[in-house]
Amino acid sequence: MKRLLALLLLIFSTSLANAQEAPVTTNPVEIHTGLLGIWLNKEYKISNKFVIRVEVGLDGDLWTGTYSSGFLLIPVFTAEPRWYYNLEKRNKKNKTTKGNFGNFFSLKTSYSPDLFVISNYYNDIIPFLTIVPTWGIRRPIGKNFVFETGIGIGYLHNFYKSKGYTSDDGELTANIHLRFGYRF
Repeated sequence: MKRLLALLLLIFSTSLANAQEAPVTTNPVEIHTGLLGIWLNKEYKISNKFVIRVEVGLDGDLWTGTYSSGFLLIPVFTAEPRWYYNLEKRNKKNKTTKGNFGNFFSLKTSYSPDLFVISNYYNDIIPFLTIVPTWGIRRPIGKNFVFETGIGIGYLHNFYKSKGYTSDDGELTANIHLRFGYRF
């Protein structure tokens, strides 16, 4: 009888554990790289579904035109609140969620100051701010590697006044990223 009771208790506790919500976690520092840049980031847990991601890195750009072509790397500082909305579903399918591996919506807010520029063409940049609602996914690749992709359309504001130019009304910008990272 004790064995039957222990077996029923085990089955009941396992079903309760699977029914619980899979909360987000505070992640260790990660280094990410993509086609156009390199970034260091860390996610801090705010609630069971929300984190704030802070990031510093170098954003890149490539262009080609009639008179010039080149590359550009500029510093960027990002604060990005994220809502991971499908962690429970992934947990029920026995897929890993620890490390915030799931789908997310975010409000990526980035500032690029005019600290320095690495380029074969430009030697001066205008500081700018972007605010882009983004949808994305994070997935593990092995033990310490991460794959992340996202897409969004938002707002870009150039700070021309700091360079002595006229004011800018802002423009549409996109956030399309495909990154591979390493978790420390």
